[in-house]
Formats: sequence, C-alpha cells, structure tokens
Amino acid sequence: MADTVVYRRRTVVSALMMVFALGLGCAGYLLVGLNQNGALPADWVTALAAWVVLGGVAWGVVRWRLPYADPLLLPLVFLLNGLGLSMIYRLDQADRLASANLQMMWLGASVVVFCGVVVLLRDHRVLQRYTYLWFLAGFLLLLTPLVPGLGKESHGARIWIRLGSFSFQPAEIAKIVLSIAFASYLVEKRDVLATAGRRFLGIDFPRARDLGPIGVVWVFSLIILVFEKDLGTTLLFFGLFVAMLYVATERPSWAILGVVMVGALGVVGYSMFDHVQTRFSSWLNPFTDYDKNLQVISAQFGFAWGGLFGTGWGLGRPYLTPLSKNDFIGAALGEELGLFGLCAVVMLFGIIVARVLRAALGSNEPFGKLLATGLAFAFALQVFVITGGITRLLPLTGLTTPFVSQGGSSLISNYIMLALMLAITHQVRRPQAEAPAGEFASLSAEATQAIPAIRAAAPEPRADTPRPDPAAFGATQPVGMDDPTVPHPIASPDPRSREEDLT
Repeated sequence: MADTVVYRRRTVVSALMMVFALGLGCAGYLLVGLNQNGALPADWVTALAAWVVLGGVAWGVVRWRLPYADPLLLPLVFLLNGLGLSMIYRLDQADRLASANLQMMWLGASVVVFCGVVVLLRDHRVLQRYTYLWFLAGFLLLLTPLVPGLGKESHGARIWIRLGSFSFQPAEIAKIVLSIAFASYLVEKRDVLATAGRRFLGIDFPRARDLGPIGVVWVFSLIILVFEKDLGTTLLFFGLFVAMLYVATERPSWAILGVVMVGALGVVGYSMFDHVQTRFSSWLNPFTDYDKNLQVISAQFGFAWGGLFGTGWGLGRPYLTPLSKNDFIGAALGEELGLFGLCAVVMLFGIIVARVLRAALGSNEPFGKLLATGLAFAFALQVFVITGGITRLLPLTGLTTPFVSQGGSSLISNYIMLALMLAITHQVRRPQAEAPAGEFASLSAEATQAIPAIRAAAPEPRADTPRPDPAAFGATQPVGMDDPTVPHPIASPDPRSREEDLT
C-alpha cells in the first residue's frame, strides 16, 4: 500500500506568521512618520487598528472554514500588502494625497469579498460545471471597456470602465473567470489535444485539426490588442492559456507554438501603436528621449541610488519616479530597500507560487491541478513581467504588482484568487475521513486522478500446471452455470458496473 501523506492544521504556525506579517505592516507605517516628520502619524491608532482587524478577520474565517489550508499563503499575502500600503503612505507624504486611505478602503472591500468566497465555496470542483458560461462571462468582461460611454482610455490603453466616481478594470475579474474556464475545458478535451501529429526535430507537433482552441484564443487576444491597445492584458491571457495547455497535455510543441504566436502579437502591437513603440524604445535605449522615457530613466537612477541595501525606509526620493504608486512601486521599494530588499519581495511571491504548485502536484483530481497551476502561473507571469519591465529586463507592459501596487480592482481580484488557492490547498491537505458528504463524496482517489492508474493484469496460469478434474471430487455442473441470468459466485463483476459507480 502506498504511503499516505498526512497534513496537520498548523494553526499555531499560521497564527505566528500572521502576527509577524501584521506587525511588519505596522512597523512600516510608523517608520514612515518617524523618518519623514520625526513623529508618529496623527491617525496611527485608527489606521493600525483597522489593519489588524482586517487581518484578524481574514485569518479567523480561513481557520474556521478551511482549517487545513496552506498556513503560509495568507500571512505572506498580508506581508506583501503591508509593504505596499506603507510605501503608498510614504509616497503620500510627497504629493500630499490620501491614496493610502483609499487603498485601505479597497483592502476592506477585498477582505469582505475574500471572506464571502471562502464561506460560500465549499468545494472548488462545483466550478467545473459551467465551462462555456465561464468563457462567455470572461469574454464579455474583456470587451466591456469597448462599450461607448462606459469605457475609459488611460495611458494609451482602453481597459477601464467608469462607475460613478470610481474606475474599475474588468480584465482583473476576467483573469479569474477565464482561468476557471480554461481549467474546465482542458480537463474535458486534454486527451484530444494531447494526440500527436507530425514529428519534427524530435518533437511531436499537434494535428492541424487540434489547433482550433489555441487559434480562437489567439484571435481574441489580437482583438483585445487592436481595439483596447493593451499589450499586457493580451500577453497575460494568451500566456495563461498556453501554460495551462502545456501542463494539461505535457506536449512541448504547444509551448513552442505559443511562443511563436506571442511574438506575432508583439510584432502586431509594435507596428500599430505608438505607445507600444515607445515602450520598446525605452527598453532598448531609454536615454535617447528623456521626456518620453522619464519613468524608466528615473527608476534606473533610483536603483542606483539605493544600491544593495537601500537608502532606508522613508529616506529616499522614490516620488521622483512617475507612477511610483502603481506600475513602478517596485522601483520605489528597490530604492529604499535596496537590491536585497527587492529580491526578498520577489522571493515572497516565489514562495506563494511554489506552495500553490506543490498543492497542484498533490491534488488527486485534474480540475484542481489545472486551476491551481493556472492561478500560480498568473501570479508568476505578472510579477516576472512587471519586475522585468522596471529593471529593463523586458519591455514595459502596464501590469501591476499583485497586493503591492495601488488599485482597487487588482486588489479585489487578487484576493479572490487567494481564496480559490486556499480552497484547493484545503482539499489537498485535508484527511480523507473528513471529506464532506455530497455530490463529490463518492469519488475515490483513483477516479479523480489526472492520469488514471494502470492496473497490473492477472498472471496467466502456467501451461504445465495440472488442472483438477471436477469428477474426481464428485462435483457436478453447478446450477445456473449455463444460465446467463444467474451470476457465478466467483465471476468478475461486469466492468460497466464500476463505470456507473464512478459517474
């Protein structure tokens, strides 16, 4: 019998990590006031009380509803969120704005939505039922900014909608919806998409008839690029589908085709839009045009000023970099925390991705595997692209840093993704004896494996083995042996009966 991994709840570990994360957020907030003004912030009691209450409520709901969820995910997220809030408040001191207060309000809304998803979503597998509804909802969300009078263009891209005095980015919610749709679709169609076609250079490429799904997603990504002029969202969604397709089929040819098609999207964007050309020129040689490339140039000077260990929290000048609360908040962290501090922040994201991928590997059902992989890849791709953009490893794409950058729609969507990841890790780590009775309770571990187990065939009897003669024991033909309606006492059951049990 195979060994069974038994996970413990780790409540104490999770509580200690949560206290550390909340404490670090409080320390960052207080240090800004001390280093900037020589005194504690005027509203420090109210701000820190709200911060601790929100963190405590989120932690309590998770331990109540998902006691076996990964104990590190929520503390790591609040650690990143605390750093982001402290940096936004630090930048408020320069431009005399109250962006941190607004971001705290968005955090409150995000925690409410997060707790709602944790409480209501008892089993993530129920999401698999509505594949094409998820696709329809995701595509409609992506196209919403094109509605006249509702969409709003900002920095060359039309990806926002205005709701009263607030602006919202529907692509952030579409990221979650399409992750669910991709996972559900690939669970159903993976056997067909994994069929090998022609072999070239030692790689089995897919058949031409199987290129339909990736072609449809590519065309839709091209529509987003042409009409909404947003290269970052386009690359995120198409890259997400290609990554999940590769994981589902284990065919490297899909990844190769995806890279080629991503390159084609980049060529189309560069040839059609001036702001994409500006981003490429600022990536290759930003100092040729100081006015157009001010963001990238200021970020490079900030990194140089910060060095390895940074100027100190609240002691630098990150406000000189435009959009330092949004796209370039990583440059602000790099200036005041140094290269080591920025690497530590990236490592926190790496730990989150690694923990979710570990849960995906441990899941015994394919939908959970693919959904966890897709959510982890979305985080990893977003962090890699934005960090590469501010450090000039990659061209800028307009994506934000999850949980750190200012923005309400991004924060809410990231907390929904966190709730889904916690639900999946809870299902993976929970003892089988505590599985809830219901629609999925009859599914055995074998029935929900991504790759069905291969049963060893019973060995054939040796030719020289003597067979006993029934007449020697006075036995006669058993009653009903010739009657097909009477089952033989040792006959194997009809294999169809097992298939019916598993449906």
